[in-house]
Amino acid sequence: MSEATLLAHLQRLQLPYFHQQAAPLAAQAARESWNHGRFLEHLAEGEVARRDEALVARRVKAARLPGIKTLDGFDWSWPKKINRAQVQQLFRLAFLAEHGNVILLGGVGVGKTHLAIALAHAACLQGKTALFTSAIDIVNALAAAQATGGIKREMARLMKPALLVVDELGYLPIGKFGADALFQVISQRYERGSTVITSNRAFKHWPEIFKNDSTLTSACSTACCITPSPS
Repeated sequence: MSEATLLAHLQRLQLPYFHQQAAPLAAQAARESWNHGRFLEHLAEGEVARRDEALVARRVKAARLPGIKTLDGFDWSWPKKINRAQVQQLFRLAFLAEHGNVILLGGVGVGKTHLAIALAHAACLQGKTALFTSAIDIVNALAAAQATGGIKREMARLMKPALLVVDELGYLPIGKFGADALFQVISQRYERGSTVITSNRAFKHWPEIFKNDSTLTSACSTACCITPSPS
């Protein structure tokens, strides 16, 4: 078989790493006296790595992250008070298998959103689906969906990811519909998927966000709660 024919077959089989690296790896194999098994192993490893990278890229894109954040990039000198060991343990992602929830509380600028994005990104790297959104965006999306008869489809989109990040809960007033909508999202995800919530409102004030309905606050009481503090 000619090299051109081989490359055409590899391209048709949708093996781009094989297609791109077959010739240079064959030359390396000849120089270093590889056997056929080792040559094939290198090609297969490269193709698997390429596909894994592509899957991660697709999951990260689907997560709609506002940027790429990692735990390594977190500034531990600010906030002044944070349980570093608890945060590092959280990034083991054991809570995803248990469908556990996480609440990040604190004032503006203490790194809540950074940690939430980093958790979603870490989940994508570990083969999990994630979605980043804000509380107000959820409310607006569900309101628009209700007006067009697509609320079931929108709810299904919010139920689908293994990890849903709800950023900035309580930053803006949401009204009765918004409170009910967020309640439905969080309660329906309970024990079906994990939810990370960031808020600048103390946990004891959450009933005010949900129009003095303490049911949701009680439902969230078993979540892992981390409170970064600037002081």
